[in-house]
Amino acid sequence: MQSLTVLGATGSIGVSTLDVAARHPDKFTVIALSGFSNVKLLAEQCRVHRPRCVVVGSDTAAKQLRDLLGAGAAPLLEIAVGEQALVDIASLPETDVVMAAIVGAAGMPAALAAARAGKKLLLANKEALVLGGKLFMQAVADGGGVLLPIDSEHNAIFQCLPHGAVAGQRQPGVSKLLLTASGGPFRQRALSSFEDITVAEAVAHPNWSMGQKISVDSATMMNKGLELIEARWLFDMPASDIQVVIHPESVIHSLVQTVDGSVLAQLGNPDMRTPIAHALGCCEIEPGRIAAGVEPLDLFAVASLHFEQPDMTRFPCLRLAYDALAAGDLAPAALNAANEQSVAAFLSGALRFTDIAKVNESTMNEVQKQCADDSLSWGQLQEVDRLARASADGLIRGLQAA
Repeated sequence: MQSLTVLGATGSIGVSTLDVAARHPDKFTVIALSGFSNVKLLAEQCRVHRPRCVVVGSDTAAKQLRDLLGAGAAPLLEIAVGEQALVDIASLPETDVVMAAIVGAAGMPAALAAARAGKKLLLANKEALVLGGKLFMQAVADGGGVLLPIDSEHNAIFQCLPHGAVAGQRQPGVSKLLLTASGGPFRQRALSSFEDITVAEAVAHPNWSMGQKISVDSATMMNKGLELIEARWLFDMPASDIQVVIHPESVIHSLVQTVDGSVLAQLGNPDMRTPIAHALGCCEIEPGRIAAGVEPLDLFAVASLHFEQPDMTRFPCLRLAYDALAAGDLAPAALNAANEQSVAAFLSGALRFTDIAKVNESTMNEVQKQCADDSLSWGQLQEVDRLARASADGLIRGLQAA
């Protein structure tokens, strides 16, 4: 029996994780959950999974959760608030497995705590590796734990690597990684109309059901840029050996090319429960495949598969990710912070879709001028994150005033 903590339980990844775990009550028990604002769903998850501890984002949310659960649940459940509480549940001695699924830089401290504590870490938080890939992978190594990627693309690569592959180590015989991308909702839209793209159009992903932020990142292909940066650290591969391939059907989740000319691919229906189940299966004392509740892929229904080279004019955010890896260890942190601010501004109606890439590029270049790479530390990365957000906010205000 493996004990499980889910950070970001009310998000799509958290919900899917609990769904898979509930299918195997003889294998997994839930120790702790966290949620930010969806208190109603969190209360229902507490009733079903009976965790010992829950972390929420505010005292108001904590009171709402207590009220929803009723007095009978109070003696059995600890409700905590804030970032330190997230760190605490991520490193609980009795926790075996931690799903890190809090979106954005806010999920970084808890994911890092789990790595340092040597947990079996299921990483769905992109920012942990984008913000500080070198330092994060060192924390995993120092903690002596196991890192298992949850992004469908990275998990697919992991499944295609030779048996016994370890995150952070390049595998002999592997020559190239191919990250597939759906191309999002604007793959064929006329470039002349991009300035008119609305929030509703940007969050309407053709294949996946995701949150608003990651849906916009898919539309700009910034998500694939972030995955490129992640792959560089997860698999110890230079950017020159990582190729992005647009694959509209989202049936092949990624591929691995080997030195003998073979290309290995992982296929499946677009359902995040598959990579989650694979990772949970790897966490067992005797690793193996477990049921995910996902319908088997019907190749006859798929019928055909298509592949395209990404257009960097259409998707400038993808180009910026390659530029960031070439620029040094601080540039990805600046790019990530700028993107969080610009996407939030777009979602609020304060920025045009085409301005997201402009803010991201200008911010990355400006912060690179202010900071040096020679003393990389978590403190420096946090300062880069702060500077980039301030710079991006200034650029956003300037574009609003123009």
